[in-house]
Amino acid sequence: MLYFHKETLYLAVLTNNKRDVRSDRLNGNEEQRCLAAVNEALQVIGSKWAFHVIAQLYYRSQRFNQLRRSLGNISIKSLTDILRQLEQHQIVHRQVFPTIPVSVEYSLTEKGKEYRSVLLQMREWGEKWNGDPNK
Repeated sequence: MLYFHKETLYLAVLTNNKRDVRSDRLNGNEEQRCLAAVNEALQVIGSKWAFHVIAQLYYRSQRFNQLRRSLGNISIKSLTDILRQLEQHQIVHRQVFPTIPVSVEYSLTEKGKEYRSVLLQMREWGEKWNGDPNK
């Protein structure tokens, strides 16, 4: 688990249910890799609708209009943009079926399915702190 503290990143090591915090500063390469990895994870859910799209596709593949209906009031442009973004990050797979008219189905890639653990950690953090800055 990583903790950000001003310019220094601290690693928390869980040992025997006790947290042992090492204050060893990460070297420049490790710090850059850490920041790049966190940035990549944040880029995936950087838009308003990304989380909702990932959540909907986690349970089953959906066509564009199915997804739009299940998301409620999302505009066609917003859904198109977020699906393209998630496809660029290899979170969503777009499969085109050669039917008349053409059918397109969206599903999560393995990378997208693994993103669930990130979202679950965010949920736990949100439930723990629940908007209360004094906790």
